Amino acid sequence: MNVNLLGYRPWSGQRRGAWRTPWPIARVALKMIFRQKLFWLLYVAALLNFLLFASGIYLFSQIDIEALTNNRATPQMIKFWTDMKMTLQKQLKLAGDAETYRNFFWFQGYFTMAILALAGATLVGGDYQHGSLPFYLSKPIHRWHYLIGKMAAVAVFISMLTTVPAILLFIEGMLLSEEFVNAPWPLLWGVLGYGLTLTVVLSPLVVMLASWLRRTVPLVMVWAGLLFFCRIVADVLVDLLRYDPHWRLIDLWNLMFVVGSWCLGVTPDRGGSERVRQLSLAARQPPVEAALLVLAGVFVVCIVYLHLRIRAVEVVT
Repeated sequence: MNVNLLGYRPWSGQRRGAWRTPWPIARVALKMIFRQKLFWLLYVAALLNFLLFASGIYLFSQIDIEALTNNRATPQMIKFWTDMKMTLQKQLKLAGDAETYRNFFWFQGYFTMAILALAGATLVGGDYQHGSLPFYLSKPIHRWHYLIGKMAAVAVFISMLTTVPAILLFIEGMLLSEEFVNAPWPLLWGVLGYGLTLTVVLSPLVVMLASWLRRTVPLVMVWAGLLFFCRIVADVLVDLLRYDPHWRLIDLWNLMFVVGSWCLGVTPDRGGSERVRQLSLAARQPPVEAALLVLAGVFVVCIVYLHLRIRAVEVVT
């Protein structure tokens, strides 16, 4: 029978290199997530945190002490109120400095974890349940093209939730600053470094967990245990029982927080007053070298597992 009668038609487009193969896989994966209303609901909730930081930075930049006092206050009073505004701005971490972006990434992590749990089950788990994975691998593509495409889709979600909003905050802070020409570009590199850390670690981790668990509910439970339960255990061991700060190495999100803070050039402090931090030892963190080593180990384990997992799929060509 003629293949044209079966609905097939020859490819008439331009042939491209194999390095472009992951892009169609990533594009299809993104469309699958973008069609879900739950994703957009969680994404809008994540943007509320961004709007809170953006509004705070804008409001503090617009406060003019001299205009509020109608130029009737003495220089001493103006200095007092100006120092109070700067102190309050600094305490709330809304000064547009490195601490602002450090706190933004930390709080944005809660929404990121929820969306990645949803994305992982949809992007990879569905391929195992519906038999799409053998279909992908039966095509003239390498197994790593499939994995890179899926991880690229996860990287897009992570960037939409963390890196892109942080860059927008940076642009806002520079536009509202009188020193826009002399912008602190090392701060921008720190923001990009923090976002890259999240992307490199979480992308293979999400794909690995999704290929292992496949279903949404088990994936959410393991994901919550990995990123919430481990944090509680680490805080109890270090803050309450006064164990060595190296016990925080079991907290994966805190490790990325430590490395990200290092990229920004600030201490990995998760909040609270100076007095509270001194009493509870909440600011005690493992060295950044140890955090990098553990994150590198997690990355290697994920890559090795995915390699073995994808090789075990039977493909009929």
